[in-house]
Order: sequence, then structure tokens, then C-alpha cells
Amino acid sequence: MIPLHSSPKTLASITPKTVTAVTSSVAPWFSQLAYPLGRHIILPIYFGKISVAGRENLPTEGPVILAPTHRSRWDAFMVPYAAGRDITGRDLRFMVSANEMTGLQGWFVRRFGGFPVDTEHPTISSLRHAVELLQQGESLVLFPEGNIFRHNQISPLKPGLARIALQAESSQPGLGIKIVPISIKYSQPIPYRGCNVEINIGSPLSVAEYRTETVKKGAQRLTANLDAALREIHES
Repeated sequence: MIPLHSSPKTLASITPKTVTAVTSSVAPWFSQLAYPLGRHIILPIYFGKISVAGRENLPTEGPVILAPTHRSRWDAFMVPYAAGRDITGRDLRFMVSANEMTGLQGWFVRRFGGFPVDTEHPTISSLRHAVELLQQGESLVLFPEGNIFRHNQISPLKPGLARIALQAESSQPGLGIKIVPISIKYSQPIPYRGCNVEINIGSPLSVAEYRTETVKKGAQRLTANLDAALREIHES
């Protein structure tokens, strides 16, 4: 996830004619094939032990942002393994950096519901699409650290996730967006074959609780609380 430089007013009022629309979709045939293939064959063969704790914290309805740590490109497969259709009955959408949407990985991510964002120069269309998905009650994956970090510590979170969440919640009071912190830890800095994976899913944060402040202050407090929640489950 990246900083949201545009103001809420700009994001809400810009006309469709001024930007190229960003869309995303989940290919039904692909998800029906890829989820079982990844869960039962690819991930178990490549990795050692994969443990997941806290699945009871995953909402099964309503708009939700899954906020995982980002340590590897494998994260795009670990999140569905821990919190995808097989677990919640819901497909996921992914907002990922443009360089992760290239090559074979990009082919997979697009069919999993991914859409790109330029982390250096984010466009209004990408940010607006994220807001629209939440307004539609979707489950959206945003990596709050912004980029892949190989170390085993929580990197400073970018404010973009909180601002997108607050923009969507403010546009439809009562929308009820939840943010779920997720820690993904590999036993090696670069996940080679046979390494173990530990995934911890924390309690959801309610975005509505931060609407009583200005967007800037609300985003700062929400980001700080998400950071604390990630650190708690990451260090447990």
C-alpha cells in the first residue's frame, strides 16, 4: 500500500472522463481450479509446515480490508490460503504494486482479482477502484507496509490504507468496514523450498470508530493502531 496523496474531495469528485478506469475481477474457472491446486498441491510441496492461527477473526460478510505484512511474492498465495474462498466463502481482491503485475505472477494475480497501483505515482483511478470495491462489500487485500521487506520486523506503515478505508466509510455511513491485521512469517528471509510459514490473523479494527475526527487525524490514529495490532500478532 502507498500514501494517498489526493484529498478525499478530489478522490470523490473527479469525473470518469479525466482518468483511465481501473477494474478487477475474479475468473470463476480459475479460482475453482487454482484454490484447490495451491492449497493441496503447490504450497504443501514447496513449503514445509504452514500454520495458521486466528481464522475466527475473519469476517464472512461486509466490506473488509485484509492487511498483511509483506515479505515475499509468495504472500499473494499465502493470503488466499489463510483467508480466501475455502475459508470464508469469499473471493479476494488485491491492490498490488505495478511491478508485481508482470510476467507469470501478474497473470495469476489478475485472475485472482488483482489490480495494479503505481507506488511512485499512484493514480486516482486505482485508489477510486479500491474505494468502490469496499462500497460493494468486497474483501480487499492491501499491504500496509507498501513494499516487500525481507527482515522479520514490522516496517513503518503507509497512511494510504487508512485513508482509503475512511474515504469509503465516510461515503456511506454505516458501511461497517473492518480491517484485519495479518502477520506472515517465513523461517528464511527468502522463502526457499522447505521453509516453514507462520500466519497469525488478528482481531478486526472497526473503521467507523475513526470517523469522528478529521480524515488526517483519523488516518493517523487508525494507522498507529493497525501498526500496534500487527506488532502484537507478529511478536506473539
